[in-house]
Amino acid sequence: MSEHNREGGLSAPTRYPLNQNDPAFWDEDVLNKELERVYDICHGCRRCVNLCNAFPTLFDLIDESETFEVDGVAVSDYGKVVDQCYLCDLCYLTKCPYVPPHEWNVDFPHLMLRAKAVKFKKGESKFRDNLITSTDMIGKVAAQPVINTLVNAANNSNTVRGLLDKTLGIHREASLPQYTHTTARKKLAAHIYDPALAKKESNNSPSSGESVTLFTTCYCNYNEPSIADSVVKVLQHNNVTVNLATKEHCCGMPKLELGDLKTVTQLKDRNIPALYEMVQAGNVIVAAVPSCVLMFKQELPLMFPEDEKVQAVAAAFYDPFEYLHKLHKKGRLNTDFKNSLGNVSYHVACHQRVQNIGPKTQQILELVEATTVKNIERCSGHDGTYGIKSETFEFANKIARPIIKQIRDQAPDYYGSD
Repeated sequence: MSEHNREGGLSAPTRYPLNQNDPAFWDEDVLNKELERVYDICHGCRRCVNLCNAFPTLFDLIDESETFEVDGVAVSDYGKVVDQCYLCDLCYLTKCPYVPPHEWNVDFPHLMLRAKAVKFKKGESKFRDNLITSTDMIGKVAAQPVINTLVNAANNSNTVRGLLDKTLGIHREASLPQYTHTTARKKLAAHIYDPALAKKESNNSPSSGESVTLFTTCYCNYNEPSIADSVVKVLQHNNVTVNLATKEHCCGMPKLELGDLKTVTQLKDRNIPALYEMVQAGNVIVAAVPSCVLMFKQELPLMFPEDEKVQAVAAAFYDPFEYLHKLHKKGRLNTDFKNSLGNVSYHVACHQRVQNIGPKTQQILELVEATTVKNIERCSGHDGTYGIKSETFEFANKIARPIIKQIRDQAPDYYGSD
């Protein structure tokens, strides 16, 4: 048997284009046959049972059926598994022995994405899910001065949260982020790229230094601008020129996880030209949210493999610590650190792990003298939306408990995640 066809083969996993423009992608009968095939493989393996609630849901459906096999599960129940998948990608990356190039070609997350896309196209998505995945729209509205105060007050009101739980299905105990009326792009407006000014500066004093475009992301822009500000300060401390793209919209990851591929395409068409302009200017691109980085590095290239601009942007995109590690290898990272961080518990975000960049955050933090970083490589279960929905809130907390236990057991001086 060839190396790539056997379980446990040493060949590197590969991923095929999503192929969303093929009519067969949207054919529900074809989809259900593929779901049955993959569910049957998963049933015979069960290595992923401890990753998320999608697999226990599948195995319970099978074990409670009359045949104890996938053929005993009603096709109408296939979607119950799909609803529990939030595309963390850990099954593909860390557990499944049958990922491509294995001949069984199991890509569970992208199959779930296909099922979500078919469901969305049929108009079966909830109003709540369409709303909470519209992160850019919510952020723009919530950033308005008067509305900003009302939104933040509502997030902290037991009465309002109880109403949201009953009407929209947003769990009353879920932690919701505060919104700021001074967004990151407003605070960092001086860094927004001006082609004319850049050309003038280049002609007057050509620079041989590093240049980075910061994609601020919806979260850093509307919720925690201090993160974007910190990234800029760290880069400037290392003599890196920082720009913001002339325009920025949501990366599209929330809509991708909903299966709204039409909106993902629209967001791609808005973001890529501005980011490609930065690539053409010689910049690399970083973003502080791993999901946004992954969207540009992996998901968009798999959706649009023939789009040269998408591919160019993907090649230029870096996780911030991946980029700092790149500077360090060049001998250009300022390592004159003044204070130890001590004992650090660091949760490695799923969407950072699947970038296959290695433990770059740990490696950079441990350059600080007398600093020890313990990586926690488990899914947090939050996903951005899964962890706030009334019907999945408890599952999300269950998934997160092993992380909480490790942090408490370690009793670190600091803990955090990307």
